[in-house]
Amino acid sequence: MSRALQPDEELVELDAEAVRTWCARALDALGREREEIDAINVYPVADGDTGTNLYLTAEAAHEAVEAVFAASSPDTAETVRAMAHGALLGARGNSGTILAQLLRGMAAVLAEGRDGDHLARALAEAAAAARQAVAHPVEGTVLTVATAAADGCAGGGTLADVAARAHAAARTALAATPGQLDVLGRAGVVDAGGRGLVAVLGALVETVSGRAPDRTETATRGVRLLGDVRPVPAAPAGPCEGEAGPAYEVIYLLEAEDAAVDLLRARLDALGDSLVVVGGDGLWNVHVHVDDAGAAVEAGVEAGRPHRIRITHFAADAAGVTARGERAQRAVVAVVPGEGLAGLCAEAGATTVRSRPGEPPAGDELVEAIRRAHAREVVLLPNDTDLRQTAAAAAERARAEGIRVALIPTRAAVQGIAALAVHEPDRRFDEDVVAMTAAAGATRYAELAVAEHQSFTSAGVCQAGDILGLIEGDVAVIGKDLTETARTVLDRMLSAGGELVTLVVADDTPPGLAPDLERHVRRGYLAVDTTTYHAGAGAPPLLIGVE
Repeated sequence: MSRALQPDEELVELDAEAVRTWCARALDALGREREEIDAINVYPVADGDTGTNLYLTAEAAHEAVEAVFAASSPDTAETVRAMAHGALLGARGNSGTILAQLLRGMAAVLAEGRDGDHLARALAEAAAAARQAVAHPVEGTVLTVATAAADGCAGGGTLADVAARAHAAARTALAATPGQLDVLGRAGVVDAGGRGLVAVLGALVETVSGRAPDRTETATRGVRLLGDVRPVPAAPAGPCEGEAGPAYEVIYLLEAEDAAVDLLRARLDALGDSLVVVGGDGLWNVHVHVDDAGAAVEAGVEAGRPHRIRITHFAADAAGVTARGERAQRAVVAVVPGEGLAGLCAEAGATTVRSRPGEPPAGDELVEAIRRAHAREVVLLPNDTDLRQTAAAAAERARAEGIRVALIPTRAAVQGIAALAVHEPDRRFDEDVVAMTAAAGATRYAELAVAEHQSFTSAGVCQAGDILGLIEGDVAVIGKDLTETARTVLDRMLSAGGELVTLVVADDTPPGLAPDLERHVRRGYLAVDTTTYHAGAGAPPLLIGVE
């Protein structure tokens, strides 16, 4: 839906309907220019998807705005917050993540006022927030264009005047980007992310003034650089010659505290480049380019709860992985509680190590299991938070013997099951590890246990014999009945969404528990599937996984 202005009519304030119109027009503009923007994408990785990523990010913002209008009659503050939040949840790629932060920065100011002066302040706040989110800002990128837009409208003015000056300054800065970044100059193109931002600002100009800005800075088969038109090269499949970079792009949403995110930034910065962390108030969007995708996801697991994990492999040659076509012998070693799970994992081709209550396997047992697998490549699934250091040490010992070992930081058996379900031994080793890591990271886990004595927990004081519902390792529910506690835990987990529930029951668990929970899921969550496994003896009463 868009607002049609009369000739010579200009908006005085950016009200909720105007924000809605701007969001829709920005999406249309990025849709029109998506292919052209993709074609000039050579930085930071020439993977030809910047236009697509910006479009998908804007689409998520638009859907969020339409959702609040469908539910109520929102004011400007609610609308701009919905736009920014939708972009944060749907951000794709380096450029999309930065766009989400730009919108978030604008939203904080536009929630306070709607005139031209506030718009100028919003653009300044957006540019500053975007630079702060990028670990190592580079000139000649969308950051440069955003800063120029903010500088161009400094001092404020009418809404239409501020928008027009910001757009004009952004266009001028965009044309200068090839002279600021060598890779752009060599390719004869402007920055793709910056061009997308110019399109978004152009949509804003049209919204507040009724006049669509001139698009003469672009041509069908070229990009106009300071007056001349140069051909746009087809985007190569990987980094430009001489611009070799990390092999994987890793993106995920993260629920975490600010202090944990500060530590995460430092760790990811050491792992790779193109690091952008945006968001706040407990929800973040993390983007990084790395060679070790598993380590990037593991860092997120340590910081909080990552989900919506997306891992893209740029180019196998850049990763230095196993040569194309080679089929190395590979095995999975999994630590499991209970004989039933050991049999299940063995049927899936894994070498198993039993973990008994109070008797976690020692490092020597894990090393022996890796040797017993008789494979040149081994994926190790510890399936227990407390085993992480032991498993890491065992992996190092095995590597010293010439075995290639990848440790996936699974913290529960249900995460190991999810990883094993996507294991494909015919796939390249690194690709297999990435897929298994992503599957494990996308699985939330819970456990039901019986309290052995009175103690203080994060959910209050429990008594001996109480049923404890632990979610992600912390006591979240204290109950008296196993079934009721299990339902409560399951409802809390599914409140955050889910597609598949995995139930793992022990031998001594009441036989009616799993069927009761399956019916509970069918009644309350129509789109969620359920699968049940039997752990056998020696396992916790109930393990729950939600993917």
